[in-house]
Amino acid sequence: MGFHAACLECPGCGFVLQLQDGIWRALPPEREQYFQPFIRDYEAIRQAEGRGSQDADYYLALPFHDLSGKLAWQWKIRKASYRALERRVWPQLERSYPNGGDLLDIGCGNGWLCYRAALRGHRPVAVDLTVNDLDGLGAARHYLSRLSRPFPRFQAEMDRLPFAKEQFDIVLFNASLHYSVDYSHTLNEALRCLRSRGHLLILDSPAYHHESTGLAMVEEKHRGFAQRHGIRSDAIPSQEFLTFERLDELGTELHLKWTLIHPWYGLGWFLRPWKARLQRKREPSKFCVIWGQKA
Repeated sequence: MGFHAACLECPGCGFVLQLQDGIWRALPPEREQYFQPFIRDYEAIRQAEGRGSQDADYYLALPFHDLSGKLAWQWKIRKASYRALERRVWPQLERSYPNGGDLLDIGCGNGWLCYRAALRGHRPVAVDLTVNDLDGLGAARHYLSRLSRPFPRFQAEMDRLPFAKEQFDIVLFNASLHYSVDYSHTLNEALRCLRSRGHLLILDSPAYHHESTGLAMVEEKHRGFAQRHGIRSDAIPSQEFLTFERLDELGTELHLKWTLIHPWYGLGWFLRPWKARLQRKREPSKFCVIWGQKA
């Protein structure tokens, strides 16, 4: 299916995708209404945090530099995760796909990872619920003019992807899988779009050894949102974290072999678990590059 027309019709269900401001709108009206409370709260908090910029250089520097200086700590994590991807994952994948792979970035945000993948010769497709010009799919306009082949953008939900079976070589969740309501459902839908020898990548979703710790983190986060922004941002409940036990269960259930890559975030980050024990605080979040291959 090409992306040159102003509208596309799904051959399976007949739903018509409209192209608006360069973004394919793949949310049916009833699903758009369902997600509206989540999008409203999510965008309000992200705007209050100072995300995004009017300057194209801000986006082109990501994830290596946060030129705004407002969320440098978070982009430090993103940078380390992406460096691990560059060192450990891309070289192996690019031996398998010497002419570049078809890549689906689910929960892509402003599209920075699609841009980085396109520079390496891959063919990314961007998916997100948000379309605003600062932090959503609209912000990806800063990348498109820099690429000989601009990547398509779709407003869609991760559990109902508007793509055919076995359309992609790589499916990637970039700091987004924890927004899933049901990991089994979400990953099954991703695997539906993945070719038989494809690769599933999960970046920057918080993981814990104990579920009780993850639940404590979730309560702390929503309580903090309520105090700072007046909203808890839990209109649609989501999983919000992984446990390593749950990851093993998903691997068995979905016939996936996981490889965990632990980026180096610095000495202070490395010492966080020890400090937490000494201070009798909960286990801090862990972030891994999780690489899944069909067994």
